[in-house]
Formats: sequence, structure tokens, C-alpha cells
Amino acid sequence: MKKIISALAMIAITGCSLTGCIGASAETGSAAPDYSKASSWYKIPEITREVDTFYIYSTAYFESSFVKGAPDYATLDNPEMLEGVKAEYMTNASVYEQSTNVFVPYYRQAGMRYAVEISKKTGDIDAALSGISYDDIRAALDCYFRKYNNGRPFIIAGHSQGSAMVKYVLKNYFKEHPEYYKRMVAAYVIGFSVTKDDLKKYPYLKFATGESDTGVIISWNTEGPKNVKENANNVAVLPNAISINPLNWKLDETYAPASKNLGSFMPNLKARRYEITDIGADAQVVLKRGVIVTNARYDHPAAAEFFGPQSYHEDDYTFYYNNLKDNVAKRVAAYLRRTKKAR
Repeated sequence: MKKIISALAMIAITGCSLTGCIGASAETGSAAPDYSKASSWYKIPEITREVDTFYIYSTAYFESSFVKGAPDYATLDNPEMLEGVKAEYMTNASVYEQSTNVFVPYYRQAGMRYAVEISKKTGDIDAALSGISYDDIRAALDCYFRKYNNGRPFIIAGHSQGSAMVKYVLKNYFKEHPEYYKRMVAAYVIGFSVTKDDLKKYPYLKFATGESDTGVIISWNTEGPKNVKENANNVAVLPNAISINPLNWKLDETYAPASKNLGSFMPNLKARRYEITDIGADAQVVLKRGVIVTNARYDHPAAAEFFGPQSYHEDDYTFYYNNLKDNVAKRVAAYLRRTKKAR
């Protein structure tokens, strides 16, 4: 979330002309964008892979959402959101590029202020997602499957609010469209909680049990020891949350040392770029809290007022970047082997 407007993430931002970036009206209360227009998407890729990814970005409408009189939902020309999408594509969504064609729609997301207000009132973010934001994502999915997908298997993925939306889509859109859901390679719901209650209420949803099972959900929230010790409030961590360890792909508390980390994707401020490096990002599931804890050598935790004193929410992807890239490739390969064998 906040990382995308921080000095670190500005390395990734090259600027965006607001003119021509989007094709729909910027009025928040208007109809969903026309996703048949390329301008309604941040990314429509050249098709070079057998599998797609549909990626939903996190809360880029952050600081400006706290300005007095700011709307609850971002307008499609919100500069903070447009810059944030660019940064997040580089740090997060790029892990899917090696194995898939990555699609990223613009959408009118809930601002951080409003999302937190709703979460405090209801215990979840769903009420903030269910209107304007879901209208946009549903329209984008409809267009994607009709115009762009051409029957290919796909991954659906996101981070933070984007992952909350992925979970909302799994519970609603794919319940209405089982013909699409059967082609889902995996859902990466990273940086937001998938809970035991979700799986019980929606029994067609299955959580991953290893590194290469398909048709499953992969999810984790990353914290430091202080958050766990204090049982700190973290808006992304819900009761009965489940996390899988991104270094050993286990659901139990088996410790995975940093030697299993294939490389973190972190900012080099001096060189003004992100690069693969070793920050000692180990991982261990904490079953009671439903998160993974790390002792990474990194001193820029997420905003404490929302995520607790030592949350690495903004680095759920970057700490485990190469392991995640490798995992996407393994799940794609497993899916393609299985479907080709069935023919």
C-alpha cells in the first residue's frame, strides 16, 4: 500500500500523462469503464504464453484519500493511483510475466481511509468492495473472458486490497461462472487473509497444500517477530487466517531458513533501481496468528497505525520474489501437464 508512494517505490515510477491514460469518465459514480478499450487497462500484453494472469492492484489511493472532502473511491484519473499501479506492476505483478500473459485493469478502488473505516465497522473489507469497485472488476473480467482470454487457462492474483478483491471474485464471480473457474490454474491472494471460515462457507474453494497443486488458493501475510509477540492489530490479518510458507510451501510451522530464499527484489537507493539481493528473508508459519514471520534484515516496516509495529505487508511479494516466480512456473507447468494428459 503506502510503499507505492514512498521514496523507495518512486524508483519504479517514470510518470504518466493523465491525458489518454483511461477511456472512461473519471466521475466516481459513473458506470464501469468500457473495458473493450485498451485505455481502460494498465496492461494488455502481447500473447506469448499458454496461460494468462489477471492481476488486481492494491491500495494506491492512499494519502490523498485522507484529504478533507476526498471521495471514498478513487476516480480513474487519480494521480496517486496511476503512479501506484506502475510501481506495483514492477515490484509485484512482474513475477507472473515469465510464465504468463499479464492483464491489469484500471478500477475505482476504495481509498485507504474508507477501506479502514469499513473494516473497523464490519470486521472485513467486503462492504467497501461490493459496489463500485466490484462493478469495475466484474466488467473487466467479463470483457477479459469474452475478448482476450480465448479459452486459455489463467491465474488470478493481487495484493492487499487487490487480493481482498480476488477473494471477493472467487466467492462471487466464479460461483456464477463455473465454466471459467475450471480453467483457473491458481489464485494468489497475497497480503490479505483467506480464512478457515471462507473455505468452510465456500467449499469449492481449496487452499494450496504444496508447491505445485492447481485450482487452489495461495496466500500469506508477512510480519516480523514484534507483531507476533504483541498480537498487534493488522488490517490485513483476519481471525482464523491461513498462510502458506513461500520458501518450503508447507502449512505447518516448519522453519525455512533464508538459504532457501532464491532472491528478494529490493530497492538500491544509491543506484536508483530495484535488484535481486539477499536480505536474510527466512519464513515460518505462525499457526495461531495465521501469518508468516521473518527475521529479514530490513528496517522499513509498513505503516504501524494500520499494520502493527513490525508488518512487512508492503513486501509480501518482494521478500520472496524469486521463490514466487519459480512457484508460478511450477504450477503453470503442472496444470499444462495435467490438461494435456487428459486430452
